This record gives sequence, C-alpha cells and structure tokens, in this order.
Amino acid sequence: MERFQITVGDIAQQNTQAVVNATDTTLLGGGEVSAAIRKAAGPQLAQACEKIGGCATGKAVVTPGFSMSAQYIIHTPGPLWQGGGNGEKQLLASCYHSCLTLAGEKGILSIAFPSISTGAYHFPVNQAAEIAVKTIGSFLSTNTSLKQVLLVCRDQRTRFIYEVSLQQYQAK
Repeated sequence: MERFQITVGDIAQQNTQAVVNATDTTLLGGGEVSAAIRKAAGPQLAQACEKIGGCATGKAVVTPGFSMSAQYIIHTPGPLWQGGGNGEKQLLASCYHSCLTLAGEKGILSIAFPSISTGAYHFPVNQAAEIAVKTIGSFLSTNTSLKQVLLVCRDQRTRFIYEVSLQQYQAK
C-alpha cells in the first residue's frame, strides 16, 4: 500500500493533481474542509458549482482547481451521521469509490482526501476510517492508474485512527 499515505495538514495545500471537497448536496456548503477549499480556489469555484447544480450524497462531480495548486477539485457530499441505521456507511463508501472512479476516468495520478463526514456531519471517526481504508485499499488493488492517494487528517489523533485502520486492513 505504498501508494496510499496518511498525513496531517490542510487539504487545500496538498501537492496532488486533485483534492476532494467534502461538501453538501448543493456543492456550496459543508464544513471546514469545504470552506478551506472554497477560500483557496477563489470565487470561480462557487460559479462552477452553481452551474453544476448539485450532487447526490455518495456521488462525485469535478471542477477545475482554479486558484489552487491542484488541477482538479472532486466534490462529494458526505452522509450526515444519524446513528448508522440510514445507510450512512454505504453512502460514505460510495463517496470514496465515486471520487476514485472519477479520478480514474479523468486520468488523475494523485488525489488527496479529507476524512469525509467526520467533522460537521458527525460520522464516528473509527468507523469512517475503516470504511475509507477498505474502499481505497480495494480500489488500489485493482486499479494501477492512481500513483498516490493521500488521506489528509485534521489532527494527530485522527491520523492515528486512520493508521490503525490501515494496519488492520493490511493484516487481513
């Protein structure tokens, strides 16, 4: 899994061809990840998102990176945690898979993900980490076009949780 790395940092500052924006279904809101990306990309991003007109939870759409160093921004509305009985886990897995599939279709070689839905949408980090690692790991095992997948955590605690999930995934 050398193509999959976990780090702490600002998603908007990553040196990858694409970054993932964890957003809402309008593509115009979300939590702190979305706010950081909107700020870094500039006002053209809001205009492009308005033209797209939204995206369903678990799906993904792409825009240019505009003022960001990333060439592309892949937007995915993450699920709001409602206790786990409303398909949240499947929707979160779909977020990661949809982004990775879209990256493959666009010929993107490197992509940076945030910890989708674990901030403002309250998805439990332990469960989110398992889902993200399993989905990314499974995708990378069958797709060789992506050269780097970076999971960018907001703090060391979150990074530790993701690293434990990655170790458990690799041990299987």
